[in-house]
Amino acid sequence: MKIQHVGVVGCGLMGSGIAEVCARSGYQVTVREINDELLRKGLERIRKSLSKAVKRGKATPEQMDEALERIQGTTELADMANCDLVIEAITENMEWKKEVFASLDTILRPEVIIATNTSCLNITELASVTQRVAKVLGLHFFNPVPVMPLLEVVRTILTSEETLQTALAFGQSLGKTTVVAKDTPGFIVNLLLVPFLFDAIRAYESGLASREDIDTAIKLGLNHPMGPLTLADFVGLDTCLFIGDAMYEEFKDPRYAAPPLLRRMVLAGHLGRKSGKGFYDYS
Repeated sequence: MKIQHVGVVGCGLMGSGIAEVCARSGYQVTVREINDELLRKGLERIRKSLSKAVKRGKATPEQMDEALERIQGTTELADMANCDLVIEAITENMEWKKEVFASLDTILRPEVIIATNTSCLNITELASVTQRVAKVLGLHFFNPVPVMPLLEVVRTILTSEETLQTALAFGQSLGKTTVVAKDTPGFIVNLLLVPFLFDAIRAYESGLASREDIDTAIKLGLNHPMGPLTLADFVGLDTCLFIGDAMYEEFKDPRYAAPPLLRRMVLAGHLGRKSGKGFYDYS
């Protein structure tokens, strides 16, 4: 099926980025938030991101205006009715996501694909609340969405080949490099990333080296763009903890067991860049 109109449920950090990338790629976009204030903030985030792209020479002022004209904001899920593909990008809460999927299933045409941007939750479980299990899959974007080139396309054991191929073509139309993963916690990137981050936190927690030396060693020794503690702060320590807990619940593998220091930092509200303090101070 030809995709022309994309729906995005959620206009937070990820949802706004997905909406922006879709609009810049020529799609009509309807983005939904739960109230007017969050919607206003999300649309303003898109405008600021596009303005930065213009300043950096990545887009022209005309392209910015055209992208913004393609985006319609709403607080009503029913306004997704004419979409050809809907991407859910709300908070990582299974029950909330299942409510959205069940509602979308009654609103959308039977042939429409419903995708989730979850980074670790069970997509098969999300599909189970719909009558279109073959039309459900994961489209896992990376933050910041307009910049990061990768898109993980996650196929459940119920996803049809037609749905998979449509999703791959859609991802490529956004200028993303697509990879295909099974519906298992963490998919490809987080399956490998979480133990790496947790090992770095354990090394710091045990006094092996300073945070700066751990990050410098990885940056220069492995040619990474940023060290693991800096990366954890960038991702959000609460997000790292949530993904780790979800993966440990599934696998019961100690590699995914959160270090005590991480859990205590999250309890203290030290979440990384988003809160102004994590392993480093951003205030």
